[in-house]
This record gives sequence, C-alpha cells and structure tokens, in this order.
Amino acid sequence: MPDAEQALAEIEKHRREIDEIDKQLVVLLNKRAGHSLVIRGLKPEAQMGLFDAKREEEIFEKVASYNEGPLYNEYLREIYSTILKVSKETPAV
Repeated sequence: MPDAEQALAEIEKHRREIDEIDKQLVVLLNKRAGHSLVIRGLKPEAQMGLFDAKREEEIFEKVASYNEGPLYNEYLREIYSTILKVSKETPAV
C-alpha cells in the first residue's frame, strides 16, 4: 500500500496549499470589498449612479485578460458576477 500512502500524503500537501490560498483570497476579497465600499460612498458626490454596467463589463474583460487557465473565462465571469453582486449587497460600515 505504499502507493496509497503516497497519494494520501500528496493530497494532504495540496490541501494545505489550498488552505493557504483560501486564507489569502479571503484577505484580498475583503480588501477589494473595502475599496468598493469607498467608491460606493463617493459615487453620489461624483454624480454617478450606484450601478455601472459598463464598468462591470470592463472588469470582466480585464479579468479574462489576466487568465492563463486552467479556469475558463466563463467560469471567472461567473465568480466575478458573484463578487460584484455581494459587493453591492454589503452594507456600508
């Protein structure tokens, strides 16, 4: 059973890496949300509406331009659609 033990050890190694990446993602998502909240607070003064479809499309295009895989652009768009939705629903502090 050494192959099974090796596979299990490799799985645990990758899971530890994923846990570390998840920790970094949470920090970055909260940082992003903070900037989004500041922008939301400034929009009325700048005489801008709260929703900007053009800006959202720009975000999707930029994210796609950064993509080197293995995720498909359509999956990144889905992820970012959710991030943007949550950003809009997050109450200002």
